[in-house]
Amino acid sequence: MKTKNSWATVPNALSFYRILAFPVLIYTLIQSKESLFVILIVINLITDILDGVIARVFNQATEIGARLDSIADYGTYIAAIWGIFLFKWEVLEPHATSFFIFLGMFFMTIIVALVKFGRMPSLHLYSFKIGGYIQGFFFGITFLFDFYLPLYYAMILWSLLAFTEHIAVQLILPEMRSNAKGLYWVLKDK
Repeated sequence: MKTKNSWATVPNALSFYRILAFPVLIYTLIQSKESLFVILIVINLITDILDGVIARVFNQATEIGARLDSIADYGTYIAAIWGIFLFKWEVLEPHATSFFIFLGMFFMTIIVALVKFGRMPSLHLYSFKIGGYIQGFFFGITFLFDFYLPLYYAMILWSLLAFTEHIAVQLILPEMRSNAKGLYWVLKDK
């Protein structure tokens, strides 16, 4: 990871925006304001893509940026999952078992990091990034348009593979590090 001395970068500002948006998203959920929730969650998903692209293209990747991005990602995940339960559960309910397995594996990535490293994970594995894009696409399409079963199962399958790799990498690494790329690179570096 290229680490710059300055924390004041556009990607960090976008991640910070997503962190600040989290309480507003929670408010829209508590108040059942679906239209406002959908607008804000889509903005969060877009800014999540932008912060990573801008950080890489303009060499603005920072360690604090990786952590801010991870915190913002978890807030967006929590809001999106809550939104699914609140606004889209009737279409997802027939697939509840796979969704709960997805949630269990997602939370397992966090639990392993907290137990082993004492902090939230910020590995930014390629599989996890791709999975985040697929998940964001699924959430965006589901909230904006409709639930599409093939997209749902593509998201579930990729996510379960990415979560498994994430857990394996955490079990192998002696300390948490950002941008570990993937299991192949971790094993190659050993």
